[in-house]
Amino acid sequence: MREIESATVLPEPEPVPERVTIADAIVRFLSECKARNLADATISKYRVLLEKQLTPFVTKKAILHLDEFTIELLREFRLHWKDAPLAASKKSERLRAFFRFSHDSGYIKLNPAIHLRLPKVKPSEKQPFDEAEIEKILWACDVYDTRGAYGEGNRHRLRAFVLVLRYTGLRIRDVVTLKRSAVKNGRIFVRTQKAGTQVLVPVPPAVIEALNQVPVVNPNYFFWSGTGLPKSSVANWQRGLRKLFELAGVEKGHAHRMRVTMAVELLKKGVSVENVAAILGNTPLIVQKHYAPFVQARQLILEKQVMATW
Repeated sequence: MREIESATVLPEPEPVPERVTIADAIVRFLSECKARNLADATISKYRVLLEKQLTPFVTKKAILHLDEFTIELLREFRLHWKDAPLAASKKSERLRAFFRFSHDSGYIKLNPAIHLRLPKVKPSEKQPFDEAEIEKILWACDVYDTRGAYGEGNRHRLRAFVLVLRYTGLRIRDVVTLKRSAVKNGRIFVRTQKAGTQVLVPVPPAVIEALNQVPVVNPNYFFWSGTGLPKSSVANWQRGLRKLFELAGVEKGHAHRMRVTMAVELLKKGVSVENVAAILGNTPLIVQKHYAPFVQARQLILEKQVMATW
């Protein structure tokens, strides 16, 4: 009887896995981003996508749990974006990173984002400023509006800002948060915000002279008051630069073109891709990818130098 009874005992049911809500998954993902010590700017972009865009979408759709997502829902979510192809591609990669994390953590058995195709992005050729455009921009600094909190200091601040962008190749955020202590012996030393790399760049005396004329608002920084978020200060400087480029009559002017100008000048002078990457705080692969046409120009210069030995 015992043998018969034991043979008919049903096995214990397997535990039902926890159904993770979308809100909980977002919180855990952002916590993981902080634990990985990702840059604040990177985490901020994840927050915008997940908390300000994805969360309202799923609320409207009455979707609560992460395992309710399908590829069709993700495509519908992406249809609401108003981004350009490049920005949409970056946002799609962030969305895929979130679902990859959820899948690896066991929150979902199937990852719907793995089938989400990235938008097609046409490669845009990065154009440096030419010498005439640089002259116009520096001229515009000298006639820039003196109204506002800084008065005449507006012109000194703008000239110094433009020269630092031009001769260091730093990103605009790194220039905005440039510390006074980072300028020593004709060199500028910074740790880049985006990549976290250390960059030490010698600059012409004119750059140091311009920096010395910047009005002291905060004893620790050249271009930032030290109050508020650096992101807000970057936005203010971007607006000021747009006005400056319009005054100079330079079309499609923006801060990143100064970085391109620095990279191109180095490549045309025969500086190796590896050394250009070190100066810009990038990897050689990134330099090769973004400045490939100018690497070819550098190759032609090297060929002429070799042929000159004939």
